[in-house]
Amino acid sequence: MNVNLYGCRGKWIMCDLGMTFADPTLPGVELVLPDLRFIEERRDDLLGVILTHGHEDHIGAIPYLAGELGVPLYATPFTAGLIKRKLEEEGIADQVKLHVVPMGGTVKLGPFSAQYVALAHSIPEGNALVIDTPYGRLFHTGDWKLDSKPLLGDPASAEELTAIGANGGKGTLALIGDSTNVFNAEPSGSESGVFDGLMKLVKSRKRGRVVVTTFASNATRVHTLGEVAKATGRKLVVAGRSLDRIIAVAKATGYLKDFPEPISLEAAANARPESLLIVVTGTQGEPQAALAKIAEGTHPYIRLERGDLVVYSSKQIPGNELAIGRVQNALAARGIEIVGDRQAHVHVSGHPGRPELEAMYGWIKPRISVPVHGERRHMEEHARLARGWGVPEAIVPVNGAAIRLAPGKPEVVSHEAHGRLVLDGDVILPAEGATINARRKMAHSGLMVVTLVASAKGQLMAEPRIVAKGVPVEEDEDAFLGDAADAAAEAFGKVGMGDRRRLEDEVKVAVRRVARQWTGKKPPTEVVLVVV
Repeated sequence: MNVNLYGCRGKWIMCDLGMTFADPTLPGVELVLPDLRFIEERRDDLLGVILTHGHEDHIGAIPYLAGELGVPLYATPFTAGLIKRKLEEEGIADQVKLHVVPMGGTVKLGPFSAQYVALAHSIPEGNALVIDTPYGRLFHTGDWKLDSKPLLGDPASAEELTAIGANGGKGTLALIGDSTNVFNAEPSGSESGVFDGLMKLVKSRKRGRVVVTTFASNATRVHTLGEVAKATGRKLVVAGRSLDRIIAVAKATGYLKDFPEPISLEAAANARPESLLIVVTGTQGEPQAALAKIAEGTHPYIRLERGDLVVYSSKQIPGNELAIGRVQNALAARGIEIVGDRQAHVHVSGHPGRPELEAMYGWIKPRISVPVHGERRHMEEHARLARGWGVPEAIVPVNGAAIRLAPGKPEVVSHEAHGRLVLDGDVILPAEGATINARRKMAHSGLMVVTLVASAKGQLMAEPRIVAKGVPVEEDEDAFLGDAADAAAEAFGKVGMGDRRRLEDEVKVAVRRVARQWTGKKPPTEVVLVVV
């Protein structure tokens, strides 16, 4: 979730404040947020939050957590535009101070001076941060890649990066860098190559609609698709609220200047199929996204038929295989052809492969490498690469690690409190708290509720009432409920009402024992005692 804290002389700055999406181990939850308790306990010494770029895993937690931090945010124009909309949607735009920093600008906070350095990425205004401190210079890469022919933006040149690394002869203390594609032996590739691949593919289709799904935040890819639509004479259609938002912010901040005006969804519904290039959300199988609705045949305007083509101009994020597969199977069942990056050159990554990492180390020449942004295997491999490139020290962090970079030898000095929070409806909760743990148990085994009605003298006034939800007893539910009620009554008779806590525990044990005998499961069980 890309929350990075830098501390110097008792003061702190935060770089990025992201979130991630929930997995099936968090039933009912969509968003996962970082637990900021370490810096919340030191919020008086936090000077600000500096954002590198606008992807959700770098800015997504801002509307939920920035208000609590109570410090200003700093971002370049496009990223600030995305953040502003998030704050407005959450109703806290007047509570959080957002400073817009020009590209190449510098933020000075206490002992820190952080300069934005443009690098290519899959969203406009991807930036590294050159953080100067009294103890040396840090190069925080953010998300980046090398692109010899960028279609949007003007990334720093090799000469500029070499000068940054040299730092007027003082050199660079540490590079804190992206590890995501460290196992890729080839460079990520240029967006201009994707333009050529999409052009070739779309031009070859003489009939039928062409639907392209891509990450909404990839404004560069959206720009590419606009150019492809113009070059092939197809009318552009955009389906998805997040795409609408990204396009609006990009235009407002000087990007997508020649982007063709999309036709309305209503007009697309009545247009000739071969005249359309449709850009949609839903690359990762999100059930409420436009592509999933199109695949199910429930989209109100876009209907696909045999002879149409769906292009996945994106990568498959690990963990989303089943969701993506469901959408693709639904498309295939309707006779829709599907093309991805394995069949055609329709996507390039926004992260550096090995040759790009090696080039960056050659320019920056840090004394310390701190691999971040990847799983442990990626970061360990990144550290090996850095050492092989002549970097004297490499430290692989874990969540909560506090690393002293200077003065002295770099080392992990402590492991601080950290964790995950979840946005459950409108409530923020611990990911491993009582609510989510109870929900996991219910999702696995169902739920049982036992209601006992007794007199004040301790006599059972009616047969125990059992409610079983999600317990696998559909075929013999009445018999099962009867056995469970008998077990509850027997437990009541043995214990009585002298010790209510013990009574509830004994009834739970008795009823769960019956459930185990019937189903092999032990569902969570609650006991309600009513005294009349």
